[in-house]
Amino acid sequence: MSARDALAGPWDVIVIGGGITGAGILLESARRGLKALLVEQRDFAWGTSSRSSKLVHGGLRYLKEGQFALTRESVHEREHLLRQAAGLVEPQSFAFGDYVGRKPGKRAFLLGLAIYDRMAGQRGRHYFSRDEFVAMAPNVAVDGLQGGMVYNDAKTDDARLVLRVLQEARRHGGVAVNYMAVDSLLHERDAVGEAAGEVRGVRLLDGLDGTRQEVRARLVINATGAWADRLSARPSGAGHRLRPLRGSHLVLPAWRLPLAQAISLMHPVDGRPVFAYPWEGVTLVGTTDVDHRDDLSREAAITRAECDYLMAALHAQFPQLNLTDDDIIASYAGVRPVVDSGQADPSKETRDHAISLDHGLLTITGGKLTTFRVIALDALKLAATKLPELQGRLTPQPVFVATPPLRYTPDLPPGQALRLQGRYGAAAQALIDAAQPGELEVIPGTETIWAQLRWGARGEDVCKLEDLLLRRTRLGIQLRGGGAGILARIRAICQPELGWSDQRWEAEQAYYLALWAAHYNPPKQ
Repeated sequence: MSARDALAGPWDVIVIGGGITGAGILLESARRGLKALLVEQRDFAWGTSSRSSKLVHGGLRYLKEGQFALTRESVHEREHLLRQAAGLVEPQSFAFGDYVGRKPGKRAFLLGLAIYDRMAGQRGRHYFSRDEFVAMAPNVAVDGLQGGMVYNDAKTDDARLVLRVLQEARRHGGVAVNYMAVDSLLHERDAVGEAAGEVRGVRLLDGLDGTRQEVRARLVINATGAWADRLSARPSGAGHRLRPLRGSHLVLPAWRLPLAQAISLMHPVDGRPVFAYPWEGVTLVGTTDVDHRDDLSREAAITRAECDYLMAALHAQFPQLNLTDDDIIASYAGVRPVVDSGQADPSKETRDHAISLDHGLLTITGGKLTTFRVIALDALKLAATKLPELQGRLTPQPVFVATPPLRYTPDLPPGQALRLQGRYGAAAQALIDAAQPGELEVIPGTETIWAQLRWGARGEDVCKLEDLLLRRTRLGIQLRGGGAGILARIRAICQPELGWSDQRWEAEQAYYLALWAAHYNPPKQ
């Protein structure tokens, strides 16, 4: 029986939103014995959770804003994920040049790193001489360079992290369905049959076949991120006001911007932090931080001004590389669900989360990728006022259970065993076993193997071609033209697994390429 056939309920908890926050809540609910359902109006991780900076970090810059508790919490969760999700969450060193007259200066930066280390229970050397720094970070600008600082954080594949958390939730009995929208909330009825009082369920609209059904639950949780304001228990709304902020990124080939370490810099125009870092066979550059005033129902996309902003940072830090727009493979943009505190500068808004409970609808606003487990547990602590069986059962647990080591496979490229086990957990061996001849090879320009496409098409809720190329794998942002040059081979592997007719495949391919051109191809000058 498919997940779509198991919606009737009733449920203890219905979670609305299939990003990292919703996935974390589904996992923490299901592992504590609750009957829990998650519904997502688009694809899992369609929104912010596949368009982040892909960093699992403590947030060194939050120290500057005095957000010590958020930084400490984030550092703790980073260390937990590095232990629990090896191969999916990976260490990443960052280098920051110490230039004459550039802020923050050496003393302030090293003080921040000392606090950072103390929070992580670590100690290490952070400052290096000019020659040492240039050896570690070749191609950086050398004019005015006095030396540099190096520190450690972590990175991940954000969409695969969401999918791994959902996989774990399902192992505990949770149910997750994509392309299932909440049409409206269901309320208790008063004496004359009018909707009133507590939220008691949702009316669902199936995005694939257009059918509707009502589903009841003891508690409904709004984990829709930047879209949270659109769902309210009362017409007047309640809780915290959101400020949607767009973060845009550029993707360049690793050979064109080769980095042994991530490079952290302050933008020469406004002093905001910008990063360039190696990721999945390419180099990512980001991020911007601007108010997003476009329609949230449309995919976010980088603007020409944002592209120029990020290119200006690259020209300042890597002048000898002469990077141009022609070097850009792809771009992507995500909308962050930031709580509005009235700051004039978007970058000064807190990345902490807020949770409210209003007439049976629990809403999460704000938060960041790194702290999804903390957010989920905080949500369930408030949920315990409605679900008393949760009381006393909210001690943090490891995100993932240990999985057995993979069998030795001689054709698997070096490093892939750990990478696949991190991304697919207990399903990694089955993925390898399903590979046909040649499918354990790495797709050039990426760290993805062909077999991941077969596995995604076979059993990972792929409903559209974009699901496969932008979220089950990340080929859509790793290859020029969104991978148009290898679509014939992708079709040969995946069309039979998906059971699509030639007409369906050609329609999906045309839609995907148009989507990529509109939202992942940076605008020309």
